[in-house]
Order: sequence, then C-alpha cells, then structure tokens
Amino acid sequence: MTDLDASRTYRLNPQVALRPEPFGALAYHFGNRRLSFLKVPELVDLVRRLGEYPSVEDALVTVPESRRASFRSALASLAATEMIVPA
Repeated sequence: MTDLDASRTYRLNPQVALRPEPFGALAYHFGNRRLSFLKVPELVDLVRRLGEYPSVEDALVTVPESRRASFRSALASLAATEMIVPA
C-alpha cells in the first residue's frame, strides 16, 4: 500500500485503463486486476491530467476549494491501489 505524497507528481499508472461511464469512469488495473469506480467526472479529468502538474497539491488548485479534501482522499485511495503512481 502506497501513501499519497501530495508534494510529488503523480500520473495514471500505465497498467490502468479508464473506461468512460455516465457517472464518471471505471478504472481497471491490468497488473493487480483491481477495479475502481471514479464517480465524479471532474475527478476523472483530474486523474487524466495529474501528470501535467508539478505536484498533487498543484493539481488540486484546479478543483473548487470545497471539494479538495474529498478529491485528495480519492487520490490517496487511488495511490493505495496503484491506480496512480509517482511520476
């Protein structure tokens, strides 16, 4: 299990495929065979662009402040399941 270090750059794991769904997306990890549901389209967009930012905290600045804590928690869960990895 990996802790999220929000001061680092993360990116979508190359072994993960995102499948768009009306609620957001399904994320499937071909290595560990885990499936995650991203239930917020804005989170899907953030995950897709995560590697473009110098850190997770910089990426979270693009999210309304009222939602940052929940997005940070979601990203921590994604890091713990290796859906996102340090770049």
